[in-house]
Amino acid sequence: MQNDKNLVWFLNRSKIPKLSKAKMEIIFYKYQGTGNDFVMIDDRSEAFPEDNLDLVQKLCDRKFGIGADGLILIRSKKGYDFEMIYYNADGSQSMCGNGARCAVAFSKYLGIISDETHFLAIDGPHEAKVTGQEIELGMSPVSSLANAGQDFFVNTGSPHHVRFVSDVTSYPVVKEGAAIRYSETYAPKGTNVNFVTPLATDEIHVRTYERGVENETLSCGTGVTACALVYGYQNELHEVKIKTPGGNLKVRFSENASGSFQNIHLIGPAEQVYEGKIRLNLG
Repeated sequence: MQNDKNLVWFLNRSKIPKLSKAKMEIIFYKYQGTGNDFVMIDDRSEAFPEDNLDLVQKLCDRKFGIGADGLILIRSKKGYDFEMIYYNADGSQSMCGNGARCAVAFSKYLGIISDETHFLAIDGPHEAKVTGQEIELGMSPVSSLANAGQDFFVNTGSPHHVRFVSDVTSYPVVKEGAAIRYSETYAPKGTNVNFVTPLATDEIHVRTYERGVENETLSCGTGVTACALVYGYQNELHEVKIKTPGGNLKVRFSENASGSFQNIHLIGPAEQVYEGKIRLNLG
């Protein structure tokens, strides 16, 4: 009798249809700041799977996903207007200056802020001001500039190697950038790499190889900030204009007697490109 019951259970079980793969629908927005583009998600409900790096990579993939240099979640945070959770396209995390400017613009679009804000990022608190499409972002203080042979190293919330070259327009940024990024000097985590050519007394042209994207990007906010600090220090400037392949930025700062940099502001445009909805199979 027991065997008969087992047989009935087995036959009934065999008729149960298999569950389909779990699906997720995500509403997203696409923003860009001087060509640095980001998938933006309003995650105040915290529905986005925590630390799902495969999902981040899939959304940022330019062939099989939405396509972006990085992904940004906007979350609520006690004591702040919002928190910016930033992922590079490969799923790693760091501070992103252009991403932060886009996060501020997005937060204004969502009605979280008006024209001024106090928010949290991976490297600590930041303040920002919105004037039309231009975002003035307060960056973290920088304690010092370090020599890296004939080059420089600066941490502006993310690590940056800075090299001056005679003609950055024709310079092999990807080849030389990758060589420095993966060199033993910066192992195991690597670094971002910036190549700089002065254009005028107060202006430089910058191209950047970004760690986490593993390619040249059209602009890098923390990168141009690092370059501006080095160039400003060398030429006794407190404001530097920067040309990038994706557009123009400006960095304003002050330097104290100890050689550290304060009141650093990254200034430039940030705009919404489009909004959409994507359905993903998670199984």
